[in-house]
Amino acid sequence: MNVLKPHVSLNVTNIEQSVAFYEKAFGVAATKRRPGYAKFDLETPSLNLTMQEAPRTGVNASHFGVQVAATDDVMEAKTRFETAGLKTMTEEDTSCCFAVQDKVWIEDPDGNSWEVFVVKADAAVMGDSPALRKDASACCTPVSLSEKPEVKPSASSCCGPKT
Repeated sequence: MNVLKPHVSLNVTNIEQSVAFYEKAFGVAATKRRPGYAKFDLETPSLNLTMQEAPRTGVNASHFGVQVAATDDVMEAKTRFETAGLKTMTEEDTSCCFAVQDKVWIEDPDGNSWEVFVVKADAAVMGDSPALRKDASACCTPVSLSEKPEVKPSASSCCGPKT
């Protein structure tokens, strides 16, 4: 199998708000638009992202992410997100998913969490942040950016906001 790029398909409640968010997040326009549908066929990061308008039915995903090569790449993404007016959360040397990582989080209009992250080393624990969602199935997924922006976990915690 010759994998070209990851594909993520999202159900969104408002296609216009979601397209505006992802155009800011990725810095490019949608490559295909139809009523109630949009597609981003990205080269960097290599991703086929589609979305279709549908009623919210609950938690349809844990989170999504883009793995990068270095902490400088995480910081570059953070700068780009903030320049585009997106709210961010950052973590440095956090233990998450049995790995030590640096990351930046953003959240789309429907509450889907996206992380840009670098794996720096293995970790002995899954993660132990009080900023984690209480849902055990939400591996290293932060509490909503709009719910707890004041939470400041320690450097050894998992997936919570840091100023």
